[in-house]
Amino acid sequence: MVTMAPELEIETQKILPPRILIADDQQDVLDALRMFLKGHGFVIDTVSSPLDLLAATATADFDVILMDLNYARDTTSGREGLDLLGRLEQLHRAQIKYAPPVVVMTGWATVGLAVETMQHGVGDFVEKPWDNARLLEILQKQIALGREARRLSAEQNRLRSQAAAHVRQQERELAEAHAIQEKLLPRNIAQVPGYHIGGTWQSAGDVGGDYFDVLPVGDRALAICIADVCGKGMPAALLMSNLQSAVRGLTSLALPPDALCARLNSIVCANTASDRFITFFYAQLDRASRCLSYVNAGHNQPFVVHRNGAHDRLQTGGGVLGIFE
Repeated sequence: MVTMAPELEIETQKILPPRILIADDQQDVLDALRMFLKGHGFVIDTVSSPLDLLAATATADFDVILMDLNYARDTTSGREGLDLLGRLEQLHRAQIKYAPPVVVMTGWATVGLAVETMQHGVGDFVEKPWDNARLLEILQKQIALGREARRLSAEQNRLRSQAAAHVRQQERELAEAHAIQEKLLPRNIAQVPGYHIGGTWQSAGDVGGDYFDVLPVGDRALAICIADVCGKGMPAALLMSNLQSAVRGLTSLALPPDALCARLNSIVCANTASDRFITFFYAQLDRASRCLSYVNAGHNQPFVVHRNGAHDRLQTGGGVLGIFE
């Protein structure tokens, strides 16, 4: 079966004449209904058994199904037709396809039988012998309801498809952003004799605002920085990349840590919304004197761990970047 795009399906419904599937085991009933309904512009398909009805609905689309409740197995209870309604429901659920309205017919109508058919989602109930005008009115009403339901279903499918495509696009973009962000972090970390310097980074989401870097400063020193941008996701990642670019551009022996931090704060204040800020630690390690000069802008106090296992916390510091000029 060829599947149409939702927009084409909606437009096609407006053009094509209504198509009806009639199921009855009496050929004279099929002939009479075909002759009557064809004269009112309907396209008619007929079947004479439950199996044929299931096969027809599995391979073609109809605007409405007009079906008898009694076939060869028994001729009075309607049980065979009720079982068929249940199988129709299962078929449509399994195929995840549009289920056309169903109008049932029987010459052995009871209130209980009518109620039970309605519980299977049947649109209306017709007694044999039928009244032509009444039958035509019922079919036209069910076709109109069914086409509107199909239009809404097609529109919902279109919106779901668009939403799924949007989510897939976002996932691709986030994956690309994650890969780019990983490449911005240091892969080969510069070393200083007598120290071991290493680092790792793991974003809480696809991308984030955590950042660290180790930068040679001429031949004499090594710069170490750690930062955390307020928030998560793409906004934090973008601000982090701007921070990294600014740090790499400012890092030099001529600019001590406190002056660099002041320059960074001016840049962040000028380019960041008031609800965003950055915690930032920056240090320069002098190779010759083995002296560590640092500044801390609101970041967690780092530890210096000595070879013998002792440690010191670098407690001196000030406010975060991006709030106060």
